[in-house]
Amino acid sequence: MRRRLRLRGDALLTLLLSAALGLLLYAQRDGSARTTRAPPALRRAAPGPTPGLRAFQASDSGAAPPVYEGDTPPPPTPTGPFDFGSYLRAKDQRHFPLLINQPYKCRGDGARGGRPELLIAVKSVAADFERRQAVRQTWGAEGRVQTALVHRVFLLGLPRGAGTDWPEVEGEGTPTHWLSLLRAESREYADILLWAFEDTFFNLTLKEIHFLAWASAYCPNVSFVFKGDADVFVHVGNLLEFLAQKDPAQDLLAGDVILQARPIRKRASKYYIPEAVYGLPAYPAYAGGGGFVLSGTTLRRLANACAQVELFPIDDVFLGMCLQRLQLTPEPHPAFRTFGIPQPSAAPHLRTFDPCFYRELVVVHGLSAADIWLMWHLLNGRRRPTCAHPRPVAAGPFQWGP
Repeated sequence: MRRRLRLRGDALLTLLLSAALGLLLYAQRDGSARTTRAPPALRRAAPGPTPGLRAFQASDSGAAPPVYEGDTPPPPTPTGPFDFGSYLRAKDQRHFPLLINQPYKCRGDGARGGRPELLIAVKSVAADFERRQAVRQTWGAEGRVQTALVHRVFLLGLPRGAGTDWPEVEGEGTPTHWLSLLRAESREYADILLWAFEDTFFNLTLKEIHFLAWASAYCPNVSFVFKGDADVFVHVGNLLEFLAQKDPAQDLLAGDVILQARPIRKRASKYYIPEAVYGLPAYPAYAGGGGFVLSGTTLRRLANACAQVELFPIDDVFLGMCLQRLQLTPEPHPAFRTFGIPQPSAAPHLRTFDPCFYRELVVVHGLSAADIWLMWHLLNGRRRPTCAHPRPVAAGPFQWGP
C-alpha cells in the first residue's frame, strides 16, 4: 500500500515537472518571438545593404563647374576622329567667297516689303530642305508679326566632298548638282546664303563670323537678329514682346546662358578640346547656340570683335570669347530652352510636348520637322489650347503647374 502511494506520488511529481517544463519552454519560445520579430511595417523600413543602389553626396560650394556638353543635335556631317593638326594649320583661313547672296534682304526697296525689325538667321545644311520648309511654313515665315516686319535667311556651307572650286559667279562654269538645287531654292524663296567652306561641325565658327560680316554689310539698320538652329521651335510673338522692352541701340545678347563650363579633355567626345588649343580651366560665359537674340548694335560690335579673336572650333563658345573681348555679359532668359523641356521627376508620365508649355516659352530646341509643323499649328490653328494662364508669359520664369 505504502509502495503504491509512493509510485503515485512519483508519477504525479513527474507529471507536474513535465507540465512546468512545457510551460517554461512555451514561455521562452513566445518571448523569443516577441523580442526578435518586428511588425511588418518596421521590417520593411529596417536598414540594410541593398544591391544596385549608390550613395550620393551633396556637392559642396567648391564643386567643379559643369563640363561643356553643347546643346546641338548630331553634327551636320559625320565627324569621325578630329584631326587637330590639320585644323590648327588651316584655322587662320577665315575668308571664303559667298556663292549665293541675298543683297536686298534688308533694303527698304526690297521685294519683301521693306526694312525688317527682326532678322531670323537659321543654321542649315544643303541636304536639309525638309527642315527649311518647316521653318518657312511655321515660325520663320516672313511678314508682319505684331506690327514688326520679320525677314529670314538660312546659313549654309558646301556639302562635305563637294570641294571648294564651285563657280563664284552665277553663270560661270558648270554648276554641280547641289549648287543647281540651292540656286533654284534661292530663286524661289530668296533666303539662301551659301559660302565656299565645308559645312562640318567644327566649321560652324566660320558660319558665325561670315554671317556677322554679311549682316553688318547688308543689314546695317536691322533692330534685332535671332540666330538659331533649324531644329528649334520659336514663339516669335513672345520673342517680340520681350524685345519690345529693349532698345536696339543698346547692347543685348540674350538666351540660355551657360557659366563656367569646363572643356572636355576626353578624345572620344565630339567636343574634345586639347590643352594645346585651349589651356584655361573654364570657358567664358556664352549663350547656347540652339537659339539666341541680339541687338543690331551688338551684332555690329561682335563682327568687329570676332575678326580679332582667334578662331575656336566650337561656335557658341567662340562667340562667348568675342563677348568677353567686348566686356559684355550675355543676358540669361528662362524662356530660352536650348536643352529642351526637362521631364519633371515628380511627374514622370507628364507629356512635355504640349502647346500649353510652348505657349509660354520663346525657344525650344531639339524638334523634328514634323514636330515643329504640328506645334505651330496647335498654337496658331482655329482651336487654340485651353491653358491655365490667360495669356503667354514671355518674360516670366517657366514653371510646372498652373
